[in-house]
Amino acid sequence: MLDQKTIDTVKSTAPVLKEHSESIGKRFYELLFTKVPDLYNLFNQTNQKRGIQQEALAYSVYAAGENIDNLDAIKPVITRVTEKHRAIGVKAEQYPVVGETLLEAVKDVLGDAATDDIIDAWGKAYNYIADEFIRIEKELYEEAENAPGGWKGFREFVVEKKEKESDLITSFYLKPKDGKPIASFQPGQYLTIKADIPGEKYTHIRHYSLSDSPGQNHYRISVKREEASEDNPSGIVSTYLHDDVQEGDVLQFSSPAGDFVVEPMDKPLVLVSGGIGITPMVSMLKTYVEKSPDRDIYFVHSSRNGDIQPFKDRLSDLAARDDNVDYFVCYDSPSETDVQENRFDKEGHIDLEWLDSILPTNDADFYLCGPMPFLESMVGQLNRWNVPKEQVNYEVFNPVAILGAEEGY
Repeated sequence: MLDQKTIDTVKSTAPVLKEHSESIGKRFYELLFTKVPDLYNLFNQTNQKRGIQQEALAYSVYAAGENIDNLDAIKPVITRVTEKHRAIGVKAEQYPVVGETLLEAVKDVLGDAATDDIIDAWGKAYNYIADEFIRIEKELYEEAENAPGGWKGFREFVVEKKEKESDLITSFYLKPKDGKPIASFQPGQYLTIKADIPGEKYTHIRHYSLSDSPGQNHYRISVKREEASEDNPSGIVSTYLHDDVQEGDVLQFSSPAGDFVVEPMDKPLVLVSGGIGITPMVSMLKTYVEKSPDRDIYFVHSSRNGDIQPFKDRLSDLAARDDNVDYFVCYDSPSETDVQENRFDKEGHIDLEWLDSILPTNDADFYLCGPMPFLESMVGQLNRWNVPKEQVNYEVFNPVAILGAEEGY
């Protein structure tokens, strides 16, 4: 445990680190990649170029320092980050160099304000936090490896089928190359790909939500194509998957991970998605229609139009077959065909007035997934609708959003 003097020093100086968060994050990664360039293979290089990773680092340092005497206060954040660390393969032996480099960055940015007492206190605090992360991640690695069909690290999968779902989204059906069983998963979890892309110096790691129900002999991910360019490097992996990867090709994935899962409750289940955020919701819907046949499920999706939205026919058919499923679609730019064929229920965006009109109650368990502006809007609206915080759950892959999740409600 930390002594009181260390706790007091860290808590009192955490706001200073927050104030200089951007500079500290930028300096940290400059130093780290100079020392250990191989770590480029672990970090999302798109987030690096956009400055997101740097912001996330400094925010995490501030949040941990502010709660150093009560890490349970940020337990949801710790859980989500450790799940992602396990998925990408963060190792215990990497923590010391990260801590050492972080303190160097703090000293470089703060100068004389970073006294020996402050640096010493933050060094102790970092080791304390790192030990907790290492402990949790060790358990996660063991669970992943020892689960039936589980494995260690990254495993080779063959693309058995590549299926176009809409103008922008394609599904990839994945079977293990070794022919052995695969681990089950909880709806809402994701697979993590390690993509070795021709012409790229380092590997690229991305998380993709599983879009099918568990209990099958394959996994399915559904990927939205993002055009890659110098101004938009985030599309490099999705473009590679869409353009270059063909049926029969082999890709590497770590075992399913993630904490965005449905808790067993007796309240109605409301699945609200925007854009590609529909993928984990489809998995949840297919699973819980069978597992909880008496539970009312409301599936609400927002998309640009019917040409972009995937799984239209499957969702409509499922809702038509099951009396406990209600399915609603909102298009902000419906096509003429959408209008003629009555493909949607609302034009524009999901708003509180519409939710109130289609849902019988706000006393439900809400699960949200979509782009950050969509999530921010939905969380704010549910807050205004007096939905308790513990009944609102959402998935985010942006590291800043992960770390700031608890401030968004």
